[in-house]
Amino acid sequence: MYQKNTKILAIIAVVVILVLGGIWFVVFKNSQDKKPDSTPIVEIQKVTTPIHKVIGKTVEGRDIDLYTYGTGKTHLAFVGGIHGGYEWNSVLLAYQFMDYLEANPEIVSENLIIDVIPSANPDGVYKVTGKVGRFTEKSVSTNQKVLESGRFNADDVDLNRNFDCKWNPKSTWRSKEVSGGTTAFSEPEAKAIKSYVSESKPSAVVFWHSQSNAVYASQCEDGILPETLNIMNMYAKASGYPAIKTFDAYATTGAADDWLASIGIPAITVELSTHESVEWNKNILGIKALLEHFR
Repeated sequence: MYQKNTKILAIIAVVVILVLGGIWFVVFKNSQDKKPDSTPIVEIQKVTTPIHKVIGKTVEGRDIDLYTYGTGKTHLAFVGGIHGGYEWNSVLLAYQFMDYLEANPEIVSENLIIDVIPSANPDGVYKVTGKVGRFTEKSVSTNQKVLESGRFNADDVDLNRNFDCKWNPKSTWRSKEVSGGTTAFSEPEAKAIKSYVSESKPSAVVFWHSQSNAVYASQCEDGILPETLNIMNMYAKASGYPAIKTFDAYATTGAADDWLASIGIPAITVELSTHESVEWNKNILGIKALLEHFR
């Protein structure tokens, strides 16, 4: 009898040990699973790819490119290089902004679409750089006559005198007479921007130029739009450029931003302080102020 009870107790002890062992294994395994991974965490930078579209061709047949970021309904447009290679830094600023958008997609809120036309005058850029599309500072000519010729398109028209606000076939750049084209929108580059605006109906447009060191409001026959004043002051305050309502250094006609004012679209011109630098740290602050305003 005693031997029988001993065997029963031994069996029970074995069962208890097995059960407790199983419980311990499960608990231990779970605790190990919950331990932080000791493998170094590599932070992966999010990158977004823009939608690319060709919105027109230049006189010499080069593409006028549009890059779109975001899927919202409110369009904001940024345009560089309407004065071509003469203001090549405005083109590089646009490309640097595109790099930033691709690396920081979260900056574009859900309600926004950001459109970038990096070069509105590719023929003028080509005159100065010998490059199609993106280029580097090393490719930019240092010859002043070449640089000045790059201000115009291949028809020798100043594209920022070819839009339908106070248009005139003869206009002014500094003390020089320049061509405004045969009619408003006579040039394919101006027509491309007009078509883009008609299709996208942007809520605001920023043109990058150089080298007057200021943010200017646009206006046509009916004066400055209230929202134009708002975005001018926002960009200027954030970036540190002076805000100036009216460009009065010399008379101009047919400007792109003034044409936008005439059709009710707020537009500003941001003039970099030199022809040699993109002044990124200043401009990204101005850009962010606008994006927050339209968020």
